[in-house]
Amino acid sequence: MNSGTFGKSLFIIVNMSKSYMKTLIGAVLALFLLVGAHWLLGREDGPALAPETSGGGESKAAVAVEVAPVQRGKIAERRTFTGTLQPASRFDLAARVGGRLLELHADLGDEIRRGQVVARMDSDEYRLEVDKARAELEVARAGLAEAESALATSRREYDRAQSLRRQGVASEAELDNARANYQAQQAKAQVAAAQVSQRQAALAAAELRLSYTEIRADWQGEDQQRVIAERYADEGSLLAANTPLFSLVGIDHLVAVAHAPERDYPRLAVGQEVAVRADAVRDTAFPGKLARLAPVVREASRQARLEVEVANPDLLLKPGMFVRLEIELARKDDALLVPRAALIERPGEYALYRVAADGETARYVPVQLGLQGRELVEVVAPELSGRVVTMGQHLLSDGARIIIPREEERPAGNALGGETGQVSTAGDEAR
Repeated sequence: MNSGTFGKSLFIIVNMSKSYMKTLIGAVLALFLLVGAHWLLGREDGPALAPETSGGGESKAAVAVEVAPVQRGKIAERRTFTGTLQPASRFDLAARVGGRLLELHADLGDEIRRGQVVARMDSDEYRLEVDKARAELEVARAGLAEAESALATSRREYDRAQSLRRQGVASEAELDNARANYQAQQAKAQVAAAQVSQRQAALAAAELRLSYTEIRADWQGEDQQRVIAERYADEGSLLAANTPLFSLVGIDHLVAVAHAPERDYPRLAVGQEVAVRADAVRDTAFPGKLARLAPVVREASRQARLEVEVANPDLLLKPGMFVRLEIELARKDDALLVPRAALIERPGEYALYRVAADGETARYVPVQLGLQGRELVEVVAPELSGRVVTMGQHLLSDGARIIIPREEERPAGNALGGETGQVSTAGDEAR
């Protein structure tokens, strides 16, 4: 707006009536504000509206990437499950009778032989019971001898009564009395014999209870030695019958217990070979075998229990140790392999970028995966060859320009696989 126009506007404003004064002043101020705002916006937007490219539109800058070759070779898909070692056999050795514990002949960590005496209890009361039972047996035997003597006498009287009756000397009543007496003595002799058997059993029971005061280690199974894992009582304690004294375990064979998620469950089977590793025994893999697999998956955890038997001849492994169980689920000898680092995971699919034939562009390729290892994965479809991008793919789009470092500039150790290109890798650890 020039000065002449502005002067004329002021002259008109002065000569207008006072009723229009306020309205015109507001309009003029609004006009000035709009002009100023447009001028300021024009200055701020000017540089932003400048074209990003010049002279005919240059393409986007190339992205430096790392690549690796697609290869064929062996791949083994493995899973590693975490678990805990448990003894293959374990039981609590208890006192068979009540009483005071006098002596302990073994303690925590001791190796125990089958039949070994490990503790003694106060036996005085049980010895008295044996003496009492033996005396009662003698009384019963004497009663039996008396009954047998009376039986022999009644037998003779009955035989004489029969003879006299045949001669007509004795009456029928006398014969009946002799017969009844003989039968009564037979019954008494039978009772006396039964009492002897009863007292013999009572004596055997008393002697057995006396033998229980010597607590011996005994168990089922072929192993001849076990180890005391826990001790529950001290010398001098007053124990009730069936009170545990020791926990005995066999550790020459152990069981590793773990849980497998439902995604791996269908590929597990009893008899599969397992490599068992313990953090406490480094650089050693113990051979094991999948011995038992639960037939159900727990609803709460979506996992199934598995048990692996592990031989432990050198006793290096101990119950309660944390272990990792590595199980081979599948293997292929001629698989199309790409590095796991090349994969791009997107909703519903996996993909990767393949280096085009010109070596300067990358192509986006959706892929279908097969066996998966820790470093390499199998591509089932499509058929691939050449090289794939293993680093920098998050900056790419289909057809993007790339820069591949020269071979001598790549970091050491970037090559994949062994000298033969046949790789056997371990799977991800199960959660």
